[in-house]
Amino acid sequence: MKIGRINIDLPVLLAPMAGYTDYPFRLLCKKMGAGLVYSEFVSADGIIRENARTIEMIEFTEDERPIGIQIFGNDPNTMAKAALFVYNQFNPDIIDINYGCPVPKVTKKGGGSAALKDLCLMDEITSAVVESVPNIPVTVKMRIGWDNKNIIIPEVGLRLENLGIKAIALHPRTTSQRYKGKANWDYIKYLKESVSIPVIGNGDIYCVDDIKRMFDYTSCDAVMIARAAQGNPWIFKQAKNYFNNENYTSLPSLIEISKMCNDHLELLINARGESTGTNLMRKHLSNYLKGFPGAANFRQKLVTSTSLEIMKNELKNFQRFAIESVK
Repeated sequence: MKIGRINIDLPVLLAPMAGYTDYPFRLLCKKMGAGLVYSEFVSADGIIRENARTIEMIEFTEDERPIGIQIFGNDPNTMAKAALFVYNQFNPDIIDINYGCPVPKVTKKGGGSAALKDLCLMDEITSAVVESVPNIPVTVKMRIGWDNKNIIIPEVGLRLENLGIKAIALHPRTTSQRYKGKANWDYIKYLKESVSIPVIGNGDIYCVDDIKRMFDYTSCDAVMIARAAQGNPWIFKQAKNYFNNENYTSLPSLIEISKMCNDHLELLINARGESTGTNLMRKHLSNYLKGFPGAANFRQKLVTSTSLEIMKNELKNFQRFAIESVK
């Protein structure tokens, strides 16, 4: 698969997720085989103001390539300036425009999926970003419409392609649905049939069998993994095994889970410092520690750890438990 001139080895991608796809999580997913990773969505306003926390969200390492930086905003000029800043300062492989976030605090300001209500504004933002960074592929992640009375797929696909968009990732729910109900994969199929650029399917993917079903049903070019990767970066390794005709049903051992927890914590501490890194790790531990006898006990102790020292000690206890479980 290619997006513009960017080669994607594995057509299974890590979706941009606020609060999750920071550098440590992206790197772990990349090591597991993710073909392309995305940053958290980043405010265009914050970028042009060069807000320190915003800039920190954009930073990445060469080990993460290919990587896309996702930006959001409601003003074409601001979005264009932000895209150019990101390109000049960081040189990512892809700039992605967020037309999919349904969260009210974003849409009330005209960002994210609010553009689905004003296609003229969507055109203006898209054109401005594409023209500002002609040497890099610009992609879009979007939903199917604001609500069931205003579905804009597949018609808007050709519109975006004609404006210079190089790939579209589609989450086939409306903004009003948020994350409820079933993702309607029919719209991914319709979009694929209407455009010549790559279409990336997203929504209701929980395992490799779901990945296979989405490819078979929609003929999409790639699948984007979101919540299924939280606490389970191994899904990319399983997907890679599937495409290599190898066993993809094996689950990670408790020892592998223990190692992943320790690696993730170390990356977070190095990236964000002891206090912030420890706090951020709690949500990841809640996702990692599921589905085995005694998981609730370990999870409770780890997510309530009041210091890095206590968290590390509890992880050592979990490691010993994992080793004993295979004896």
